[in-house]
Amino acid sequence: MNKFMENNKRPDDMKRINTQELAEAFISEQVEAIKKQVGDKKVLLALSGGVDSSVVAALLIKAIGQQLICVHVNHGLLRKGEPEQVVEVFRNQMNANLIYVDAVDRFLDKLAGVADPEKKRKIIGAEFIRVFEEEARKQDGIEFLAQGTIYPDILESDGVKAHHNVGGLPEDLQFELVEPVKLLFKDEVRVVGKALGLPDSMVYRQPFPGPGLGVRCLGAITRDRLEAVRESDAILREEFAKNGLEGKVWQYFTAVPDFKSVGVKNGARTFAYPVIIRAVNTVDAMTATVEDVPFALLQHITDRITHEVEGVNRVLFDLTPKPVGTIEWE
Repeated sequence: MNKFMENNKRPDDMKRINTQELAEAFISEQVEAIKKQVGDKKVLLALSGGVDSSVVAALLIKAIGQQLICVHVNHGLLRKGEPEQVVEVFRNQMNANLIYVDAVDRFLDKLAGVADPEKKRKIIGAEFIRVFEEEARKQDGIEFLAQGTIYPDILESDGVKAHHNVGGLPEDLQFELVEPVKLLFKDEVRVVGKALGLPDSMVYRQPFPGPGLGVRCLGAITRDRLEAVRESDAILREEFAKNGLEGKVWQYFTAVPDFKSVGVKNGARTFAYPVIIRAVNTVDAMTATVEDVPFALLQHITDRITHEVEGVNRVLFDLTPKPVGTIEWE
């Protein structure tokens, strides 16, 4: 096992991976390390489509090909187009051994009527482990579990990355871990992802909460409000990209609260939901400032959301920095 995998301490002489050349050297080294660790055995990976798990998947595909079994669980709480992108990139373009699990109804049924944010998080996390366990038991010869652990996870949580680590699996499913990017910082993981040929939309994906849109559909999740979050978020991301704010603003998203207000459309009264826009900049996520989005652009986004998203009649812009507000609403 090479120096990157010997322990949980980043070596003092490890160079910052900030160029294509250094990324390619890292990839070559990790490919050899993975082959040596895994041999001819199979590896299981929960592939969310996020930066870390996607880079790990691409690394393992390069190293062991079809010995890697990727499981993508669509729980209905991803952003618009993300499940389709995972299938397109990994199954269709990279020829990955990918299992796609449509668990939308299963998750939303479990979440029905649950308004408390922590309860929602626990239900989503527990149900994901159950789905992943079921898929793991269908496979033969799995001896390894790949994870997208990165170095800040080790520093902050003693080596356990809660939203990637499937630590809740039963004792009889104890796999040896494969963690090829565990000594990299997030910006280094992105450089490696680019060198592996992953699309920018994956490599530069915004920070996304583990429960996904479940904590942006505020209160008890309903399918109509969840769809309003998904569609309004897609419009916001499209307009920010068109207007040069993609990559400039650290994080931006929409949220839909569980109350309605009166409005008017086509000469008739409406009783519909508001959409809240959040756009912030930060260095460490401990504090955050609000992006000064041009008013004309906000008006255009408002016009699109209120005309294109069903069940919405207002758009609000969150002006609250952190502190006093947090970045996410739940």
